[in-house]
Amino acid sequence: MKRSRQHYCKRDYMGLVYILPWLLGLLLLQLYPFITSFYYSFTDYSFFNTPKLVGLKNYIRLFTIDPEFFNSLKVTLIYTLYTVPGKLIMALFIAVILNKNLKGINFIRTIYYLPSLFGGSVAVAILWKLLFMSDGAINNILQFLHLPTVEWLGNPDVALKTICLLEIWQFGSSMVMFLAALKQVPRSLYEAAQIDGAGKIKIFFKITIPQITPIIFFNLIMQTISALQNFTSAFVVTTGGPNKATYVLGMKLYTDAFSHYKMGYASATSWIIFILIMIITLLLFRFSSGWVYYEDGDDF
Repeated sequence: MKRSRQHYCKRDYMGLVYILPWLLGLLLLQLYPFITSFYYSFTDYSFFNTPKLVGLKNYIRLFTIDPEFFNSLKVTLIYTLYTVPGKLIMALFIAVILNKNLKGINFIRTIYYLPSLFGGSVAVAILWKLLFMSDGAINNILQFLHLPTVEWLGNPDVALKTICLLEIWQFGSSMVMFLAALKQVPRSLYEAAQIDGAGKIKIFFKITIPQITPIIFFNLIMQTISALQNFTSAFVVTTGGPNKATYVLGMKLYTDAFSHYKMGYASATSWIIFILIMIITLLLFRFSSGWVYYEDGDDF
């Protein structure tokens, strides 16, 4: 009995050893920064002084004095409204096409997924910048076709849309999930609908879409969270310009922290982003019961 107890204790200890790297990563790289940023958001901390509590001063300044905050909030929300529906629509459209039994379909699926492997990377953002700069490849093609060129990155009315295209182009991960969901739709439902005389469009909206709403909802949540935290594309491609047209909240946070060295103020901005994400996520969950369908009938 004693030996058996020692055996189980040893097995439990080994389990802790196996997950120790993950626990250390969680504590040091996620939980500790999470807690300290909350504390710093109530201080005047910078790289050059010790933290001093200032209460809600940073938050009050954000909402009452700082004009850049509301501009960056507006830009972030517009960016989210553009990219999330665009990405989901493109991903679902391509997934429907790739769900067909076509010759070489596996190779085509891989090609469509490749951009997502580099998604959010600096290299992709630099490539995008080279393509859309004033004398870049896109404008050279337009000149060759005798069409007017466009200031893709220099025009405030166009720059944000260009950044949005970069994000929408990276729809591969959502496409793969949609493709997997489409393959799980029971064929018997399609056969029954065809017997009843339903057309392809009606089948798509009455059978396919309801059956994959859990995956649509999951992608909606994940892509919304990702869009609200955008930083890399705005920083590398346009550096927040022109005229703050692409100055998202992530750019403001970075500028306050590493250009103005206002770590306490930047921490307050980060918590505003977190609260914004929480509110939008909770609202999406709140209204999901009206359109997301699960096989067991449960909803959130």
